[in-house]
Amino acid sequence: MDSTEGPGGEPAAPPSGRPLPQLGPDNEFFWTAGADGVLRIQECRSCTALLHPPQPVCRYCRGRDLGIRAVSGRATLIAFTVNHRFAVPGLDPPYVVATVAIAEDPRVRLTTNIVAAEPDSLELGIPVEVTFQPDGDVWLPLFRPAPGEHAPQPLPVDEIAPETYATRMRPMLRGTKFEDSVALTGIGMSQLGRRLMVPALSLTVTACERAVADAGLTFDDIDGLSSYPGGGNLGGFGEGGVSALEAALGIRPTWHNGGIETFGPGGSVIAAMTAVAAGLARHVLCFRTVWESTFTELMKAGRISTSGGRTTSWLTPFGATSAAHTLAQKAQRHFHEYGTSRQTLGWIALNQRANAALDPTAVYRSPMTMDDYLGARPVTSPFGLYDCDVPCDGAVAVVVSAADTVSDLAATPVFVEAVGTQIVERIEWDQSTLTHEPQVLGPAAHLWTRTDLRPRDVDVAELYDGFTFNCLSWLEALGFCGIGEAADFLDGGKNIARDGLIPVNTHGGQLSHGRTHGMGLLHEAIVQLRGEAGARQVPDARVAVVSSGGLTPGGAMLLRSDS
Repeated sequence: MDSTEGPGGEPAAPPSGRPLPQLGPDNEFFWTAGADGVLRIQECRSCTALLHPPQPVCRYCRGRDLGIRAVSGRATLIAFTVNHRFAVPGLDPPYVVATVAIAEDPRVRLTTNIVAAEPDSLELGIPVEVTFQPDGDVWLPLFRPAPGEHAPQPLPVDEIAPETYATRMRPMLRGTKFEDSVALTGIGMSQLGRRLMVPALSLTVTACERAVADAGLTFDDIDGLSSYPGGGNLGGFGEGGVSALEAALGIRPTWHNGGIETFGPGGSVIAAMTAVAAGLARHVLCFRTVWESTFTELMKAGRISTSGGRTTSWLTPFGATSAAHTLAQKAQRHFHEYGTSRQTLGWIALNQRANAALDPTAVYRSPMTMDDYLGARPVTSPFGLYDCDVPCDGAVAVVVSAADTVSDLAATPVFVEAVGTQIVERIEWDQSTLTHEPQVLGPAAHLWTRTDLRPRDVDVAELYDGFTFNCLSWLEALGFCGIGEAADFLDGGKNIARDGLIPVNTHGGQLSHGRTHGMGLLHEAIVQLRGEAGARQVPDARVAVVSSGGLTPGGAMLLRSDS
């Protein structure tokens, strides 16, 4: 189909400038359905389930007899966020990013925009109906409140209740654990800051040099490399991966790994553990570099360009360009279901800022009050500025070694008690759990199946906090409080303070220390277990839990010091 024509050869609508979907044989029926005003969803003819996004097989019965069903276009509003911060061409803020559940099968959710309504008038549960907006050669399915139907309806619930994830864990396959064969022996961090204007790979090399020296090794001892998110054009979120570092240092590893589809940003470390345990390497250098702050500055100056091509995302055509849009909707549902509030999230932000004040490497160290938090400019409801982590430049590296080498090494080793990696829920962002950060509940439950330790045994928790709500999700998922109990647990901030029940993000986390994508959290956990954290040290810290990611999906590690 020519880009200037609709599916029937009629002239296409003038493009708005929005990021439009890339059409293909698997999705064209959906994006062009508005030509005759009828919403269409893929169906399995074997079990009658509706499927979205389209797949080559039914996830429910594994049947392959698939077709397309015309549906009513009626749905229920099950989550929404009012975007104030992010602007995309053709869609100026404020605008509403929403998730609706299709009337014929509420398991099917569509990311969309709510139109023809004031954002303040919207309520969860109201009936909505589709209205198509022609845009270039596609028809975007937007939704508006159904005329004359204002009463909220019961909200669909998750297919898997958050409280039941522990019952869905796969058992350990053998009596021995690979975690017992490894140790974390070296850590290094480059300079960390805003707009450093330093080449990303230079930051990587600095962190790696420091980690290798910290372990008492040389680069000649390193026989493995592992990175997240690997090579490729990732903007300010990578340094070029294993290929770039190997080209710079000439390590010639016997094993290497790099990629984004792993257990969060810390997945490179878990992969390294399995390689060491399997005997593929003795000392694996794991690294993570971000230079988002400089990258953004160079884009503003016109020195870096971004492509304006079509997208394969089901979210970005509706202005859902950030993880913030997904997580804000999950936070809204948590508020609705459990009575959580913005103040609840505020206690997390204030805790991280108080801890960052004691870490000279943190980006933001100035005091913050609850009034400061609540009064900050909105980003996407219910998130404000201080719910979001700090884009920065920096690199972190960790050395994973065979446990039988630690007696010969310089630094105090930290041992790995368990990891948690299992996927349980749907992996697509808008099809996953409604009330928590996606891909957190499964890895957290999995972690506790691989150890006899329990949450009460943990001395310090370094929990992924790309947004305040990430941290809340991990607190509940790991069992530091019950599902839905975070509002009471976090009230006043005492329970998560350095002298509280479970000290959280003792260096300031990503919210104040800087967005090092999980590896900074691992670095801090090792520092705490070595007893080297200075003024922010948690006394007698012997067990630490570290979480990584969520959405990506996520992973968790339980670490211990045997000293």
